[in-house]
Amino acid sequence: MRAVLHVCTTCRGALPDPDADPCAPRPGARLMEVLTRTAPEGVEIRPVECLSACSQGCAVALSGPAKWSYVYGRLTPEDAAEIAAGARAYAATADGVVPWRERPAIFRKQSLARIPPHFPPQE
Repeated sequence: MRAVLHVCTTCRGALPDPDADPCAPRPGARLMEVLTRTAPEGVEIRPVECLSACSQGCAVALSGPAKWSYVYGRLTPEDAAEIAAGARAYAATADGVVPWRERPAIFRKQSLARIPPHFPPQE
């Protein structure tokens, strides 16, 4: 495994529909379902109940061993192909930094956070 794509399954979307059926799957759960079917090689898809990006619609986070981590928001189930392409590019890097021009547009425009890699303390 070169990367983990965490998908918030409780996200309601950027513009929650007040008339939506409260029993219907949330947009985050639908995004998870689509991504599970289209997961690129080297990327594990993991559901999470909350990424604390509620005001940013559907959110995902990418992480990997010794890699920068990223949180992306304002996503929809229709963005699954671009998310998968971005996760594939991320998984192929050694440090998690995909060159700017090689990132899908949603990963250039909808990044919420970038978190440095964690390395164990050296003795």
